[in-house]
Amino acid sequence: MKPLADLRIIALEQYGAGPFGSLQLADLGADVIKIEDPGTGGDVGRQVPPFSDGENSLFFEANNRNKRSITLDLRVGEGREVFEDLVRHADAVFANLRGDVPAKLRIRYEDLAPINPRIVCCLLSGFGSSGPHAQEPAYDYVLQAYTGWMHLTGEPDGPPTKTGLSLVDFSGGLTAALSLLAAVHAARRDGVGMECDLSLYDTALAMLNYLGTWNLTAGYRPERTARSAHPSLVPFQLFAAQDGWLVMGCAKEKFWHRLVHAIERPDLADDPRFASFADRNAHRGELVAILDGILATRPVNEWLRVLKAAAVPCAPVNDVQQALDSEQTRARGMVVDFSHPAFGVVRSVNSAVRAGPVRTDHTRAPLRGEHTESVLRDVLGYEDHHLRRLHDAGALGKHGHRAN
Repeated sequence: MKPLADLRIIALEQYGAGPFGSLQLADLGADVIKIEDPGTGGDVGRQVPPFSDGENSLFFEANNRNKRSITLDLRVGEGREVFEDLVRHADAVFANLRGDVPAKLRIRYEDLAPINPRIVCCLLSGFGSSGPHAQEPAYDYVLQAYTGWMHLTGEPDGPPTKTGLSLVDFSGGLTAALSLLAAVHAARRDGVGMECDLSLYDTALAMLNYLGTWNLTAGYRPERTARSAHPSLVPFQLFAAQDGWLVMGCAKEKFWHRLVHAIERPDLADDPRFASFADRNAHRGELVAILDGILATRPVNEWLRVLKAAAVPCAPVNDVQQALDSEQTRARGMVVDFSHPAFGVVRSVNSAVRAGPVRTDHTRAPLRGEHTESVLRDVLGYEDHHLRRLHDAGALGKHGHRAN
């Protein structure tokens, strides 16, 4: 049995952060039932270009495998009744909506506790339900600007720069998944559910970690460093070899001593300017200039061979294709594939979460409303006459696969 096979989640989610978070749970076996609005095209992630036919996209596939989709209009009385029936049979309701929307949809814990006192309401938004920005829309890019990430990223003489990936969305989704599991554990132990008020803003601030602590405690104001250098560990940055770039880092004294012998400059270990972490940081410019001159004399692959033989942390600067094609990626089972009616064979990146063997038996992301009738029959026990009534009331939309 998969680790989370006994967990059922009702998801009102779209785009990146929410679907990525529930994806981790679905990959572990949770029954994630996506509720998609029949009148708006469902999860907007289905329409993200460039690989989209309007109903399905490779962006959506990346974040929604192993889930079920139903179309349901919560604004219709009969649709609300179905939603409340689902809540009775679920462990959690998970939503990533603007901070004020859960109250309007009546999906907060105070709304759902009378229906199921053990329900967990995991509500992820840009800024959370409190504070001056609570009702504002937010995206990863916006939050990277708000929380200092862009100020830290890029070259010192260049403009502030966002990261190449939506890391606020992804870390926010992981934070929400962890919070949901903790809350469900408590609800099963205590018999009472709760509300988790989560925000991408909080997540991005938490990722400041030691830089935040340095600032709050010692007044340290971090700035961008040349070639993505670590703010205090030297050498730990990007270097130009003869034919390309590599990253090399000495986060322990033993790595520094291994490095100077690998590059055939053991005298640097005895140089008082570079004797300790603090000394090397104080003389950063001098040390980096020396290393630049040495590393520029050989190709990347030759330096990697030398540095790896000496067990010095290092890496080539791969592009995405190279990273996905690497032997390490294959050895870890990090690429999976499945069939899709619109795209043929979809190859996707596996989850990094591990609980037992690496899972590769994934199912594709659902078509919009694909599981409407099967969920209502299997989970709620609805019969044909009930399904026809819901169709006639417009609660399920045209993707609800009308019962005969």
